[in-house]
Amino acid sequence: MSEKNAAVFALRTGAIVEIVLNRPQVLNAANVQLATDFLSVCQRIAGDPGVRCVVLRGEGKAFMAGGDLAEFTADLDHAAEVADALIKPLNEAVTIFSQMSAPVIGSVHGAVAGAGVSLALACDLVIAADNTKFNMAYSKIGANPDVSGSWSLPRAVGLHKAMEITLLSETFDAQAAQRLGLVCRVVANGELAQETMSLADRLANGPTRSFGVVKTLIRNSFDRSLSSQLEAERLGFRECAATNDFKEGVVAFQHRRTPLFTGS
Repeated sequence: MSEKNAAVFALRTGAIVEIVLNRPQVLNAANVQLATDFLSVCQRIAGDPGVRCVVLRGEGKAFMAGGDLAEFTADLDHAAEVADALIKPLNEAVTIFSQMSAPVIGSVHGAVAGAGVSLALACDLVIAADNTKFNMAYSKIGANPDVSGSWSLPRAVGLHKAMEITLLSETFDAQAAQRLGLVCRVVANGELAQETMSLADRLANGPTRSFGVVKTLIRNSFDRSLSSQLEAERLGFRECAATNDFKEGVVAFQHRRTPLFTGS
């Protein structure tokens, strides 16, 4: 789907699209080019109903070691403008992730720091290699989390743990991340690709439109009262009930067979 010499490229296998961060020489640190390429890839897949699962991963030895500080040191007097050029496209991409029906899997390994943590947490599920090391890192350069990190982290771990992780910027491993609820699975590094695609295949064969309703319900639940969430659930169920996948799921359940969902 994209040129493999780009800072971000996409690979498609059936209904699964892999978005690959591709600056391995700097551990996929995010510069403006990576940010704009990332947004471009996300925009291309967002409107494709044939995409039923998305995997975000990094080439080389790491997922993403945060932002590329070379972008700032080249002109520190205009650091604010550089920050805008870097963060705005990443923000748009994260918004696309949250709004697409297809589940997004973060497949992480090696260094996951700063914006790398934020991008991983922007995914719906995260699977980590056992060699993964996490660090929010922002306090080390006198900055605050970006790319949704300050939104996702407290929702995952709670207020005070989010403060600890962010203010102290201490490194923690994949096992600790799993205990905190930041990742759903930890696998051997050599098995990460296989395990990721197995999970992606499972999701890609699921009821994609109902997945989209689930994503919206859960992401918006923190901002709603119980009564408004109950109403959103009712409306969501009505939407699901009108899909072909719902009909297939009900019939398959009654006949005690595995449903064959089509994402429609």
